[in-house]
Amino acid sequence: MIADQKVVSLNYTVKDAEGELIDSSENAAPLVYLHGQKNIIPGLENALVGKAPGDEFKVTVGPEDGYGEYNEEILQVVPREAFKGVESIEKGMVFSAEGQNGPVQLRVAGIEGDDITVDPNHPLAGKTLTFSGSVIEVREATEEELAHGHVHGEGGHQH
Repeated sequence: MIADQKVVSLNYTVKDAEGELIDSSENAAPLVYLHGQKNIIPGLENALVGKAPGDEFKVTVGPEDGYGEYNEEILQVVPREAFKGVESIEKGMVFSAEGQNGPVQLRVAGIEGDDITVDPNHPLAGKTLTFSGSVIEVREATEEELAHGHVHGEGGHQH
């Protein structure tokens, strides 16, 4: 059964409130994660506790238990020269930048002359998401996985 410190493999589909497909493991590898280490969003992780291989799940997760509320206050206007080496900047482009707590994905939200508005919100911030799928496998984590806080090997992190 799914519990903290167990390695879990899932097949899943994620849809937004309008029913649009966001992501799916269909035709791809299953999601493999170490339960209880905040490797997936809290709303999904909490809903999976106690499930066993073969169990199906469907859970709707609001922003507070997902990717957070959308925060317009963190949008920033940066000068075009901050994008050295990028010839053409278009709305919707995504860049990586070094933030205070490590790498951050920034999406170009607007362009006004040489002022570029970037949005560090997660692309799914503010969205209600519905996850559905099935549990494939639940196993004990290795000592190394527990020490590192994530899954190693097939479907997990490679060092």
